[in-house]
Amino acid sequence: MIGLVLRRAGGGALVVWLVASAVFVCYFAVPHDVARLIAGKQASERTVAAVRARLELDRPVAVQYLHFMGRLARGDLGVSFVTQDSVRAVIVRDLPVTASLALGAAALWLSAGLLAGVVAATRPRSRLDRAITTVALFFYSMPPFLLGQLLLFFCFYRLYLAGVELFPPGSYVPLTESPLQWARFLALPWLTIALANGATYARLTRSAMLDAFGEDYIRTARSKGISERRVVLRHALRSSLAPIVTQFGIDLGTLLGGAIVTEVVFGLPGLGREVVQAITRQDLPVIIGVTIFGSALVVTANVAVDLCYALLDPRLRRR
Repeated sequence: MIGLVLRRAGGGALVVWLVASAVFVCYFAVPHDVARLIAGKQASERTVAAVRARLELDRPVAVQYLHFMGRLARGDLGVSFVTQDSVRAVIVRDLPVTASLALGAAALWLSAGLLAGVVAATRPRSRLDRAITTVALFFYSMPPFLLGQLLLFFCFYRLYLAGVELFPPGSYVPLTESPLQWARFLALPWLTIALANGATYARLTRSAMLDAFGEDYIRTARSKGISERRVVLRHALRSSLAPIVTQFGIDLGTLLGGAIVTEVVFGLPGLGREVVQAITRQDLPVIIGVTIFGSALVVTANVAVDLCYALLDPRLRRR
């Protein structure tokens, strides 16, 4: 088990290094004049020279690369051109918002998707199965920004006109300040992500469990007189979790890196909205820092998925 952890951690570190190298090439090696690109077309030569000196762009590319990777190894992601705050401080400030959004939505979509998939798989070709499949396909096909706008219109605007202030407008209240207000402000964003992603998990669970029900070990378990509930939960569902765990790791890592569309629609001050603002302002250090941080989260989530495989399948622990 320890060997598996070390191998997966080493592979994850290699992927993060490759991503960081690709980011360096895209932003520093390929453009003809990086300093002019960062400073803007209307900037004076003095400003361009200051940017070039500050980022050490007047040095050879190899030296720039070593300096860039050295700063990353020390956790130094640079300083914002606009606010003069360190990028690490920006990430620390905005990460709780994105983490609250991602983890709350993940709990909703995972529980709802698994429940819907199990119910549909245990009643194949029934009206309930067709209804769940239709609803899942509907939300699977709907863009998150449209779903968010519809929820804002019906659950906030229309209710507000009717005198019901159940869901507040877009903002954020920290969990430590007021747990109830924290949940109220995040309810609609949670629902937006959960409905869109839960449809995927319902389809995955249904398909995997239908395949499992056709296996010999399921027929053997039923022939031994094991209760149907135990057959479904202990045998069929457990053997069907591999694709679900894989998808969950990817989705959660991506959301932690920044749920851009949802944060912009609901005005949440998270990493996703920070990236959009940085692109608008051409704040290169923030773009690079959040990109690398997001890739590290995705890699971490995939390493965690591999370890979950070892828990689900004991044969992998010996490798």
